[in-house]
Amino acid sequence: MEKTKILIIEDEAAIADLLEYGLNKEGYLTKKAQTGAEGWNILETFKPDLLLLDWMLPDESGLDICKKVTAAYNMPIVMITAKSDITDKILGLEFGADDYITKPFDLREVVARIRTILRRIAQANRTSVDTKEELIRIKDIAIYTAERMVQKNGEWIDLTPKEYDLLMMLYQYRGRIFTRTELLDTVWGYDYAGDTRTVDTHIQRLRKKLGCSDLITTVFSIGYKFEK
Repeated sequence: MEKTKILIIEDEAAIADLLEYGLNKEGYLTKKAQTGAEGWNILETFKPDLLLLDWMLPDESGLDICKKVTAAYNMPIVMITAKSDITDKILGLEFGADDYITKPFDLREVVARIRTILRRIAQANRTSVDTKEELIRIKDIAIYTAERMVQKNGEWIDLTPKEYDLLMMLYQYRGRIFTRTELLDTVWGYDYAGDTRTVDTHIQRLRKKLGCSDLITTVFSIGYKFEK
């Protein structure tokens, strides 16, 4: 069985070594980088399943890397940083990160969060396979569930993993009204550090990217639904 690959971009050698040791011990295949540039080079050849990314790097911001990775790749990102302010956490998550861990951290927590994210993605993939709808067409939108990719009028649309998960959650239960808290708990997980504004931001981005304001509608003072 092929090992899950994790790329660690962290400029503090002691922390990078600790993460590498702990994750290798858990059976993951890891590579590490100390700068954003080095990380990009490794990412393109290593093709990791998950990225552990430090916020503060010597050559560029982890936020900028996070934004570029979510635009180019469909992979989960866990930010690791000394910044503990809730505003910083929300900012990182809204740039495309899937989770946020504050230094100093317990290695067991890092492993647990990674497992949770990977399990959630595996479950979403199984759900897509179970539906036997490998291609879903909604007006001028095409969703390829096996590849987790979306087209609009024949053009590929770059959705972040969370944007895709949110789209599929609403589509699979079209007609049902979801509160923001329900979407936050289901798509992001109950231990998510952000707040319901993140749901609003992702809905806005989905509508803009897919031009689907008539499909994903707001139910005043409650939440959102995907129209039947």
